[in-house]
This record gives sequence, C-alpha cells and structure tokens, in this order.
Amino acid sequence: MGNDGAVWSGSWVADRLGVGLEGDAALPGLLGLALRRNPKRAHLLVSNVLGKHVPTRPRAVYGPGLALGRRVRELLGDADAARAVVLGYAETATGLGHAVADGIGLAPYLHSTRRPVPGVAPVGGFEEEHSHATSHLLLPEDPELLSGDGPLVLVDDEFSTGRTVLNTIAALHARFPRERYVVVALVDMRSDDDRAGLAEFAAGLGARVDLVAHASGTVRLPEGVLERGQELVAEYEAAAASEAAASGVRRQGLRGGAAPVRVDPGWPDGLPDGGRHGFTPVHRELLEAALPGMADRIARALPSDASRVLVLGNEELMYAPLRLADSLQSTSADISVSYSTTTRSPVLAVDDPGYAIRTRVRFPAHDAPADGPGERYAYNVAGARFDAVVAVVDSAADTPELHAPGGLLDALSAHIPDVLLVVIPSYVPAHRQVPSMPEPLRGPAFSSYAPDEVGWLLQDLSGVSLEAPTEEREEAIQSGGAHYAESLPVEYQPSADYQALFRSALDASASRMARAVGVVTETVLAERSPRPVLVSLARAGTPVGVLMRRWAHHAHGLDLPHYAVSIVRGRGIDTTALRWIAAHHDPADVVFVDGWTGKGAITRELADALEEFEGFDPRIAVLADPGHCVETYGTRDDFLIPSACLNSTVSGLISRTVLRADLVGPHDFHGAKFYRELAGADVSGAFLDTVSARFDEVGEDVTADVKELAATDRTPTWEGWAAVERISEEYGIHDVNLVKPGVGETTRVLLRRVPWKILASRGAGADLDHVRLLAAQRGVPVEEVDGLPYSCVGLIHPRYTRGATGADGKAVAAK
Repeated sequence: MGNDGAVWSGSWVADRLGVGLEGDAALPGLLGLALRRNPKRAHLLVSNVLGKHVPTRPRAVYGPGLALGRRVRELLGDADAARAVVLGYAETATGLGHAVADGIGLAPYLHSTRRPVPGVAPVGGFEEEHSHATSHLLLPEDPELLSGDGPLVLVDDEFSTGRTVLNTIAALHARFPRERYVVVALVDMRSDDDRAGLAEFAAGLGARVDLVAHASGTVRLPEGVLERGQELVAEYEAAAASEAAASGVRRQGLRGGAAPVRVDPGWPDGLPDGGRHGFTPVHRELLEAALPGMADRIARALPSDASRVLVLGNEELMYAPLRLADSLQSTSADISVSYSTTTRSPVLAVDDPGYAIRTRVRFPAHDAPADGPGERYAYNVAGARFDAVVAVVDSAADTPELHAPGGLLDALSAHIPDVLLVVIPSYVPAHRQVPSMPEPLRGPAFSSYAPDEVGWLLQDLSGVSLEAPTEEREEAIQSGGAHYAESLPVEYQPSADYQALFRSALDASASRMARAVGVVTETVLAERSPRPVLVSLARAGTPVGVLMRRWAHHAHGLDLPHYAVSIVRGRGIDTTALRWIAAHHDPADVVFVDGWTGKGAITRELADALEEFEGFDPRIAVLADPGHCVETYGTRDDFLIPSACLNSTVSGLISRTVLRADLVGPHDFHGAKFYRELAGADVSGAFLDTVSARFDEVGEDVTADVKELAATDRTPTWEGWAAVERISEEYGIHDVNLVKPGVGETTRVLLRRVPWKILASRGAGADLDHVRLLAAQRGVPVEEVDGLPYSCVGLIHPRYTRGATGADGKAVAAK
C-alpha cells in the first residue's frame, strides 16, 4: 500500500514474483514495480517523481532534484560547490541531474548521451551494465569542462548495484583525476555487498566518495526471479497480441483527433536544448528569463476547453520540457499540467491499479539513432484522459518519421484529442554553424497576409527608392546595363474597368482555381511528403502556396509550414533562405511552389541552383503547367489565373524581389518592398477567400482528377520551350527571354515590360478579356494566330532602343 492508502503500484509484481521493497517508509510512495524485456534484470523500479514513465505534476518532478542539489551544496560548502561540475546519466536521469545542478546553484551541467554528433569527439564514455542500451558518450562543447579539480557530482535516478557509478568514476578519474566525488540519486537500493564494494573502490582510488539520496533501502529478489519474470512478460505480451489480432485493432496509424499544431516557443538563440553538450550558469539565466514568454506562447495555442494537459518530452530531452511544463502550469489555475517523456526502455504494460505501467503507446524511433531504427514508448498516456498533449522534441528529432502514419504524433492523436508540437533547436557544432540569419517577415508588419499564412524569407526594402520608369528599365535590361532584379517597375494602378474585369474573372474562374489547387496539393501529399514544407517562389507562387496550405488544412486538418523565397533568372535562388530552411526543416520535405510554367526557365533555374545543396528536391509544383515542364501540377490548361491580372495588390502588397549588390550582402535575404500605401486597393484576402470558398464544391472532381493523374505519364516534354524557340525565330526576335508564353506571362509583359505585340490563339474566349483590355490601353496590337500551344504569347521587341513602341504606343527614340 502507498502512503495515501491507495493500492501500491508494485503489488502486482510483488504478488507474482515475491519481489519486495525494504527500507525507508517513503519507498512505496516513490516507487512502483513493472516487468521489462531485459536479459539482465526482469523487474523495473518505476519512479513516481522522475517524470519518465508516470505522468506527474512538474513541480513534483523538479522539486526533489532541487532539494537534492541543495543538500549537495550544504555537504560541499559554498567554496567547493562553486567549483563543482554535475554529470547526469542518459536517458533517465538527464532532467534529474539538471535539477540537481540548479539546486547547487553555480555548477555547470553535462549529461551523457547515446546520440553521437558528427564532428564532435567524445572526451569520455562508460558502460551501464544492466541497461538494454549500454554505451554512454560524453560530448561537451567545451572539452575542458571536466578537467578542473573541483568535485564531480554524478546523478542517477536510482542506485541498484553501483556498477554504473564505478564504471564512470574509473573512466573519468583516469583522464581527469580529482579528490572528491559526490553520488546523488532519488533512491539508493544497493545491497550491503554493493555498498561495501563502492567504499573499497573509493579507497583504492584515493579519492573521497560521498552519497546523497532521497530515500534508501533494498529490493528483495527471490531465487529464480529473472526467469519467472521473463516467462510472465512472454505470457502477457502473447495474450495482448492475440487480443489485438482478434479484435482487429490496428496498432499504428490510429489518427483519432485533430492534426498536430506546430507551436514556435520562441526558444532563445544560443540556448542549448539541455545538457547533452554542456549547460552553464549563463545558459541557466537565459532560460529563466525566457520561460514565462515561452509558456505563454504554448498556453495561447492550447484549445480553450483543455483542462488536463500533458507535456511530453523525448528520451534524453527531459529538462527543457520539464521547465516548460512547470512554467505552463503557472500560466493558469484552470489547467492541470502533467509531465513525462518517451523512452527506449521496453516495459510490459498491464492495466491493473497494482502495476506501475498501465498502458503503452508504441512508435518508431524518429531521431535517426546511432543504433538504427527501433521501437520507442510512451507509458501511462493512453487512457489517462488528457485533453491535449504538448510533444517537445529537438530539431534533430523533427523528422518525417515523427510525422508519418504510426509515428509519435499519429500515435498520440489516437488517444488525445489535440496534439501540439514544440521543436527546440538542436546543438550544432561550431564548425557547422552558419552566420546568424533573421527570422521570416510576417504580416501585418510585412504583407497583408495573416502571419500564419506565409513567412517571407526576405529583407524589407520598403524605405529604399527602387522604382524606375518602364521604358528606362527595358532599355537598361536589353542593353545589358542592368539586371531586371536590380530595380522595380512602377506599380500598375488598374483602371475602374480593369478592376471590374478582375472581379468578373475571379468569380468565373474561382472553381477552376480551387479544383487545380486541390489537385496539386493532393498530389504533393501523396507523392512528395505526408507533411510537406511549402516554399513558394515569390511572388507569383506565394498566393498559390497560401491556397495549397489552406486546402491541406481544409481537407486534412494539416497545418503546413509555408515560406516565400526569391529566385532570380540568371542569378539563382536565395542561398541564405535555403540555408535558413535547411536549419529549421528537413530539406527532403521541402516542396517548391510556383504559379504556372511558361517556357520553363525558372524550372531549369531552380534545378541548377539546387545542385550545390544536399537534400532538396528540385521538382516544382505548379497550379498550371501549359508548358509541360513539370510533373506535379493542378492542370496543364493555359487558363486565366486571376492573381496574374494584378501585381502587389493580389500578392499581399509585396513587390517583386530585388537583388542588388549594394543592398543585399552575401548572408542577407534578397529584398522586396511592402506597399502599405496601396492597402485601399488590396484584394489579396478577397482573392484567397473567394477561391477557398469553392473547396467543398470541387471535392469530388479533385478526387477523380488525382486518381486520373496518378495513372498518367506526366514526364515533362518541354513543349512550351520548343514553341518559344520557334516563335523567337519566326518573329525575328532571336532571344527566348523576350518571348513570354501563357496568360500569366503575357499579363506580366503588359504590366511590367514594354510589349511589342500579343499573339492570341484564334478563338480564345473570356480568359483573354483582361489581356485585350490591357493591350488596348497600352496601344499594343493583338494578333490572332493558329497552332499556339498557349492561349496567348507576349512579345518584347529586341530592338526596343531602335524604334519600338512605348507605353503610349508611340515610337521610342534611339538613345
């Protein structure tokens, strides 16, 4: 029985195996018993205050560690405590060791790890003989962390035999000898022989070894307990497997609640995710200052009706989730926060109040462990009736396996209605670090889009004068005096007739747009990644990226990351933006998005630019592919995409991107302007909302189209490129860059360049109404032709400076 009169959570094992606890009266309240698959030790002491296997109030976990640390400080005295270094054991005691270091006050902290880091050499290691995963590495960022002569404080959750401590001290003393060691544990369960062995070892070492424990006693183990325990494990696991098979229960992929919601905690730059590579008093101050703000961000992301919340850490990542849980509890008296972590340790689950592990959630490892793939576990989570779970992982563990069907997030959603994901940046060795980069710009500070719709990996050049008259820009571009990305055209201000035409075109084509959005999004989810990171090519691709994000949320409840980056013909993609994405996401999940293809120039530009970056897939996903340049698309029809009719006022009030050496340094994002002054004419939100409103009505068509596409040979034929080369020669242009095929590209010519003439496919209907209106306003002839693979093609005359027509249709004098 426990201290409160409830059934002791070790009674099931005690009754069947005769295992018992002897010693301090507090032991039954601190420990329960379970059985595990381990050839060296059948029983497992399950701590009620460690936060590993049993969800527990965070203060009940953090408090004992702090108290032990204060006892160590009293034992050492202030002078020696100030010179101490604390070492915790992976994976179970990483958070406890950190709490002990906090209690000591000024001690730096390091915990062992089973995750090697390329380029970081271990300064030591040791074996944990009874564990199922035995090898421990010591990987401090500062190789001198353990070299001082102050006391070394070793922290584990329990002392069963003391052999792990002996192995550790022996390994470290040979390299970093010192006069004093302090061993700390929640419970000391060694036998008399084990205690004598440690004393004898310390005497032979010539160093003092003190021991501090919360409680002490021994475990009574009858003869044959290992074999009988293994038999029980085999018996109950076989029964559980048979029951699951008989009932048809599917063990993985049990999507039960809403899709996980990613929450950015605002983790401070320069703050380690824990003690895996060292944690100093300076880091401690930084964390304490940031905790209230991070907890508030998480609290605001929780469902309003969530009253019971679990914060779930990830294996060795125990301390940061613990402190976040403790701070989250302080944000509101209306929620009850519990804390535990996932684990490698395979433990038998038995749903009995006298057994410590009542339920088990299984899922594949998702942090690319050195020992290869395998199962991981979350205990006592299923059946606990939590309203929400906050899963906390580091970025190294934020992998496709985490998000895949049957992965941790999926497994949690089968038992808990709402799943939140918090990702903390992983340690990156100094030699692999890149220069610090700014965070994405978001609305309403930059763009009129909502902040969650898109993050712009751009720098704000709104205060810089970049606009030039269209004729001057064209002359400079064609003469080679300037690149088109070094300046901006004056933003076209549509007439009342043109605005009415846009609204009419949007209403007429919204369903067609919605259908194409659905098709391309479903294709991406099925063929590229179940949780893609959308990266739109600013700015034409950005409204499409926002719509794809909306479709994924509407149809599947997915909250996909979406960023906009700059790519410039002839100059390539923004490499700083790519490095930012690679530092925050798996490049394999990135899907580049654009509005449409013309002749495929940007498709080729992207493929060339990505050759020097590992992991990125160069295949673009587009809404419309009339040029037959890509294999992931919503349609290959050359139809009017209304966002092509306008410039910034349909693209979040953002200009096209700028790349100029005096404004963009080697580690800067490319630039763009936010035209706040055009807010009165902004239709960006109306465009998105109009298309999104048609999602339900096109659902069946999307399903049919996706099925048909899956069985279609979509290999790019580059028909558009061949057509452009033919037109360039037929019309004496001899430069494919001055031939702009398709409705979207033709519209751009009329809005931003100095056009020569427009070729329209004979019989083209309302899709070209806005093209005809623009052409008439600019005095540009429209020539109807047969055999075009596009609805229309815009031509820019290569001899612009020797007599082409200007914006008013008059000849432009040579200069």
